Amino acid sequence: MLDKAAHENFPVAPFFVPRAWRDDLMAVYGYARLVDDIGDGDLAPGGRDAELLGLDRSGSDDRLAMLDAFEADLHRVFSAAGTGPRHPLLRRLRPTVRRCGLTPEPFLGLIEANRQDQRVRRYGTYDDLLAYCELSANPVGRLVLGITGTTSPERIRRSDAVCTGLQIVEHLQDVAEDLGRDRVYLPAEDMERFRVTESDLARPVSSASLRALVAYEGERAGELLNEGTPLVGSVHGRLKLLLAGFVGGGRAALRAVAAAGHDVLPGPPKPTKLSLLREVGATLRREG
Repeated sequence: MLDKAAHENFPVAPFFVPRAWRDDLMAVYGYARLVDDIGDGDLAPGGRDAELLGLDRSGSDDRLAMLDAFEADLHRVFSAAGTGPRHPLLRRLRPTVRRCGLTPEPFLGLIEANRQDQRVRRYGTYDDLLAYCELSANPVGRLVLGITGTTSPERIRRSDAVCTGLQIVEHLQDVAEDLGRDRVYLPAEDMERFRVTESDLARPVSSASLRALVAYEGERAGELLNEGTPLVGSVHGRLKLLLAGFVGGGRAALRAVAAAGHDVLPGPPKPTKLSLLREVGATLRREG
């Protein structure tokens, strides 16, 4: 599971961060990936994760039951009583939680986002999508601030903007893949405005209308990244470089989408390492 970290728009725990941070970041990333894999039905076959969570192996296909069991095991991470969590990824998370003084709320938000994915497969408005990102993306940034001991109200506000922007960029890259899961994260009101239908999302290449819609949502994501960019200038040292990597990764991904003519249907447009480095450098120069 943790090898998926290498496929993000920017490395989750790059080599230059202190070893203690890297271990904690990977523990949190492992948690987030496992929650997403439960919600997406992407668990390893055989039902081992279900068994670890106290369910029958056959129960691994019941995503809501799995999420409930996982939440129960998460509470064992924060409980001083008992023998601790059952799942090895949650056992790995426990020292991070204690060392960094993390609270349950961000972890619970990620679980609730995946519950919502089982019930809600379309979003009527942009505000509806933002509310989803509050659960699915923003907790990750708040956990990064908690791990690095840099939490403040202003940093949380900026971090939320960055994380929501990154989530929207990912949705734009993954339009075709999400449709294959019967999920559409393009707001229905915007699809109607640009005269885009779901059948347009199922084509091998994007129509002019869909390209225009993707460009529009990309501008919104870029504005969110810009709103959050002062977060980079509010910290120092290696953390500054890490946060610049997240912002630069989002901007590089948006450039990749634009370079593809905003045609995201043949496959997710991905930034090159050179474009990523350029965007990270530009972010550091702007906020240095």
